[in-house]
Amino acid sequence: MGGVGAESRVLTLAAAGVREVALLGAHCDDLALGAGGTLLRLAESGAGLRVRALVLCGGGSVRAAEERAALESFCPGAELDLTVLELPDGRTPAHWDAAKSAVARLRRGGDPDLVFAPQRGDAHQDHRLLAELAPTEFRDHPILGYEILKWETDTPRPTLFVPLPTAIAERKAELLLKHYPSQHDRDWFDRDAFLGLSRLRGVQCRAPHAEAFVVDKTVLAFGGV
Repeated sequence: MGGVGAESRVLTLAAAGVREVALLGAHCDDLALGAGGTLLRLAESGAGLRVRALVLCGGGSVRAAEERAALESFCPGAELDLTVLELPDGRTPAHWDAAKSAVARLRRGGDPDLVFAPQRGDAHQDHRLLAELAPTEFRDHPILGYEILKWETDTPRPTLFVPLPTAIAERKAELLLKHYPSQHDRDWFDRDAFLGLSRLRGVQCRAPHAEAFVVDKTVLAFGGV
């Protein structure tokens, strides 16, 4: 890492054998923004990936159709199970019971190798609710808290990085712009912003690009113990 010294090292862990992932998003596009590149990498790493996704807001609207088309593109060849609820955007904490029940159903529906959810320090109340609920249901699963690019200054200090080749980072940006036309009026929703963040995270892990996550707890076992 820059400034630490030539002898510093970063511990790299290989996530082999990922066959099922659970995705938790408050809004349509959160998952693709936070983990789209990682999903592309997982999908290309081998056949048989199962993706189960829950989105709290946007059901019954054009945004739900956008989300399905997007996740199909970000998870090519995967078995995709997507649920988009109709909770009110910006008001999900007032619907705690419905959100909690939906996360519990997602947990009962499988046994994921990885769980993706918003990171706890996210400034948006809907994102924070999911970040708080995820570990109450997925108690024995690795949860990767993703960051969502937006105007708030809530960018986290990540603890885990997924390196991305430039082609994957560019593909992510292309798919975001293709599948979420409803978001094109947002001043931060553009190719430069997407690639700028992924390039920054790439610098921080010595890769062309990367996605970054916050992991609250990690157990390192040696010799299978």
